[in-house]
Amino acid sequence: MRLCKPLLAAALIALASPCFAESSASIPVNNPPALQTSYIDLLALMSGHCKTLKVAGRTFACKTVAYAHGDKGRVNFAVAVDDPSDANHVVSFSGENGKRADDNSYELPIDRMLLNSKDRPKVDGLPVPAEQASTGLCRQTGNFAAKKVNDVTCSATDSEGRRYELLFISDGTPVSVRRIRQSAPSIQDPFK
Repeated sequence: MRLCKPLLAAALIALASPCFAESSASIPVNNPPALQTSYIDLLALMSGHCKTLKVAGRTFACKTVAYAHGDKGRVNFAVAVDDPSDANHVVSFSGENGKRADDNSYELPIDRMLLNSKDRPKVDGLPVPAEQASTGLCRQTGNFAAKKVNDVTCSATDSEGRRYELLFISDGTPVSVRRIRQSAPSIQDPFK
């Protein structure tokens, strides 16, 4: 009888462990990996909190949101997910041909989601995100030149029908903007 209790406990733990693993489970992707041939030339880190962050139907908190502009015009709103089971969990809304309607608003059409986790393959020690074809839109109010962003909202649906949502609210701290290398502008700005 003494041996039965530990065996029963071990069996229950083994059967129940998939129930506890949901937060770190990977999202399967059906797109082939693309070659990474561009470099980030501008990075803006925003301080605040995610009022909403939904990744394929699951709700998360976030650590930070960053705007990354690539030298070939691709833009990512990258969200560091506050996932205790995965320190590498990052979700990025990615697109090209962003437009500025005025000095304090920017819209980016989303054509893919970049999904990164601890389970992704690594290159030079860093996980390489999976790319999932998607459609959607991100809107940012505020402006990096003034180092003030009020909020970022994003909504996208991937080719598998999974939805991704972000509502990031700034805490008023000035945006940290770093120009990494000079490149041609890719934003369509009617005011310049």
